[in-house]
Amino acid sequence: MAVMGREWLADAVMYEIYPQSFADSNGDGVGDLRGVIDKLDHIASLGVNVIWFNPCFASPFVDAGYDVSDYLTIAPRYGTNDDLAELVTKAREHGIRIVLDLVAGHTSIEHPWFRKELNADGPDPEGDRYIWTEELPDRTWTRDQPGRPAWVRSPGPRRGYYLKNFYDEQPALNFGWVERPAAAPEELPLQDESDQPADVRVERPRDDSWRDATDAPGPLRNRQALRDIIAHWLDLGVAGFRVDMAFSLVKDEELTRGYAETVALWRELREWLDKAYPDAVLIPEGAEPRTGGPLAFDADFFLVIHDAHASLFNNQYAGRLPFQAPREPFFDAEGRGSTRPFLDAWATARDNHPDRSIILATADHDFDRLRCGPRTPEQLGAALMFLFTWGSVPCLYYGDEIGMRYLPGLPDVEGSICDPGYNRAGCRTPMQWDDTANAGFSTAGPTQLYLPIDPDPDRPTVAAQQNDPSSTLNLVRELIALRTATPALGTRASTVVVSEGYPFAYVRGGTHLVVLNPRREPATLPFDGATAIRASGVDITPGELRLAGFGYGVFAMPA
Repeated sequence: MAVMGREWLADAVMYEIYPQSFADSNGDGVGDLRGVIDKLDHIASLGVNVIWFNPCFASPFVDAGYDVSDYLTIAPRYGTNDDLAELVTKAREHGIRIVLDLVAGHTSIEHPWFRKELNADGPDPEGDRYIWTEELPDRTWTRDQPGRPAWVRSPGPRRGYYLKNFYDEQPALNFGWVERPAAAPEELPLQDESDQPADVRVERPRDDSWRDATDAPGPLRNRQALRDIIAHWLDLGVAGFRVDMAFSLVKDEELTRGYAETVALWRELREWLDKAYPDAVLIPEGAEPRTGGPLAFDADFFLVIHDAHASLFNNQYAGRLPFQAPREPFFDAEGRGSTRPFLDAWATARDNHPDRSIILATADHDFDRLRCGPRTPEQLGAALMFLFTWGSVPCLYYGDEIGMRYLPGLPDVEGSICDPGYNRAGCRTPMQWDDTANAGFSTAGPTQLYLPIDPDPDRPTVAAQQNDPSSTLNLVRELIALRTATPALGTRASTVVVSEGYPFAYVRGGTHLVVLNPRREPATLPFDGATAIRASGVDITPGELRLAGFGYGVFAMPA
């Protein structure tokens, strides 16, 4: 029986595709939508029922498509709008929905909206879509560092500066500012390009006249544009959106109101969707702030840069962002980690929202994979068992179904190195299909590829694992099939943790016990009467389960 409304997300098993690295159908070295269409049988064979694409709209690709120049057109390197329509139709025939990535907070400097304002001699009479000031305001970050809001000097006829969200080529869209009390003149760092020493300070009165209210003409234009963009793709048949930087829209909120204005903006949009597109889902990047009242998004997303995810899997062989504290992950061979940060975050996300869907991914396009550093294929089983039996909505990153590894030391491609200690290219390498040239990803020459193929001659491939019952690929298929067939392992069943350490053990739905030992040393769990459903490295003895290093299992409990 079909699930009505947005409830289908609770039963989702998602699959993230980084489109430029999945399958190249035309031999130009870059993946495309036709390549995805050609591989739908493989995707369906996993048992997943939702594909999430990273941005596939027109872009100059300074930041791998997260700099959009046309929200209503598929990037030519991926194909056409008709190709996406065909993909939506054919995926639906396989029981798969399509979710797109929506970059809501900024565009590319190549977007016509920005080009128009850049080439104007003053504010747009209809309201500026971007945030401009003729003089640097009192709150300006002097260092030009991606990932921190900063002002960029206008490169065109328009005088002054525009606010960026990430790279200079990503100007922030204007959704307004929260009100801030007037303040007396204050001492501030000198913010100009003179030769004066950096520590010289000047007194300057604050002028906030450039800060639009959230209901000013520019912000209202952008709110309407969000509706138009979303409606365009929903009308084509997509099932919803994962929203990049969803809570970056209204500025200064983190300092005053805890994102209440931005959440109110999304809540207003949600009310419209409920009437116009009641089946469409909205998924945020990260967790939705709790501001009181109904939630606007349909899930929280524990992404790999989220501390809860990092505490489980991130061994930081891919690097570390400045805000990330060093942490021993729980799913690692040395056994020095803890499940407590994850369990605390899970409890917080579900506080007052016990049925809230929480998406938990194997990895994603922004950091390392499950298999990174010295982590071996043998270690993946316990992690995959957890991801498909915990009460989350699982999201499988392309290639993790065969145990593709994170490749360190790759070049900066389309903004992949956004911080000196943080290289995203290693988790974006081409999908490994078989042992033909370029691992079956493309017929292009090696130097034409979007990123290099894993050079290891023993690299995993779909073809090599297809008929191997002990392979990672077939483990993933078995676990997803088990989850789908067993309501107690889904999102709606209860979860009771019976052991937080090594082993990690929990009971689902009162009927199924899951036990995981991701460390190298063996572990034991007192237990009677368990019947193994799917286990590896586990001995059942009277009154006890004995787990070898990296052992795992799911067991039926006695009635």
